[in-house]
Amino acid sequence: MYRTALRMLIGDKTKLLGLIFGVAFSTLLICQQVSIFAGLLGRASSVINDVRSADIWVMDPSVRTIDASYPMRDTELSRVRGVEGVAWAVPLFKSQVQVRTREGRLENAVMLGVDDASLIGVPNEFLLGRVEDLALPDAIAINPAGFRLLFPGAELDVGRELELNDRRARIVAILDAAPAFAANLTIYTRYSLATAYTNPGRNVLSFIIAKSADGYESNAVAENISARTGLKAVSSSAFRIESIMYIIENTGIPVSFGTVVILGAIIGVAIVGLTFNQFIMENLKQYAALKAIGVKNIRLLSMTLCQAGFVCVIGYGLGLGAVVIFFRSTSDVDALRGFYLLPEVAGGVAVLAILIVLLSTLLSMRRVLTVDPATVFRG
Repeated sequence: MYRTALRMLIGDKTKLLGLIFGVAFSTLLICQQVSIFAGLLGRASSVINDVRSADIWVMDPSVRTIDASYPMRDTELSRVRGVEGVAWAVPLFKSQVQVRTREGRLENAVMLGVDDASLIGVPNEFLLGRVEDLALPDAIAINPAGFRLLFPGAELDVGRELELNDRRARIVAILDAAPAFAANLTIYTRYSLATAYTNPGRNVLSFIIAKSADGYESNAVAENISARTGLKAVSSSAFRIESIMYIIENTGIPVSFGTVVILGAIIGVAIVGLTFNQFIMENLKQYAALKAIGVKNIRLLSMTLCQAGFVCVIGYGLGLGAVVIFFRSTSDVDALRGFYLLPEVAGGVAVLAILIVLLSTLLSMRRVLTVDPATVFRG
């Protein structure tokens, strides 16, 4: 019976292609949009992810996200260092800055200033140069996407000079920093240079990054810092989640992507449902003939579900393959760096594809279950 069901489906190639296209299109659209949404949320915490050596972030109590800091007094650093359970604490400066090349190209950048002595906070992966090179005069390090943004078509190199707020800066290293949410260009330099480049005012300390001592739990140390200093102190993981939630709660990104995902599911149900309903209507006499020879409704339902499963597997596979091809073909595009298909997304969309096909099938099966076997004997 199941072989008969598949022959009926494959025999109508137009309907078969329509059904497969509906599932494949929904899979492609939903997987791609959800993966890009997850990538954007990941960028909201990219700076936190890059500071791997610290497990505590200290900031002004009003701060809710890494992209909107409120400056603190430099004396707060000493207070944090004196809290029990803190192994070390160093300053971190973060701000937006305009960068201009000698050729006159102007771009916005995220400026990160790390501790002058330890250079803690700089990512570990260097493509060119070394972390020690940041100790040189006017030294900065930038990410590859930022270099290509400033110098289109040029090979990655060091030694080029930039202008930051009427001050000279020299690129001494290219580092593999995670893409930031606010800008494609990220600059790392010493804390003293970062404040000089941006001229932020009287208070310049954006964040304090700290490490809990051996034997102390980071959340407990963070609570201790908050109690002793009145500042906001949270673990790296908690601050990462808070920065992501800020984007979800205060921007239109979730609504935008959610609308596309919902439309993708609706389109999938519409295409598959209408096409499958048309297929069943055109083969209603065949179903009536099967009922006339004694085939029960439960067997007819299982035959139809077999057809639906065949369509679902092929359509989902084609849609998933198209998503993989998309992300692989755009992996070298700086604007889409860090976006990839998450296994959780692929699994979730597989369940959604099954639900779409199952719902469409059940809606179309009403005519089969109620068809009169005598229909096969009518003209």
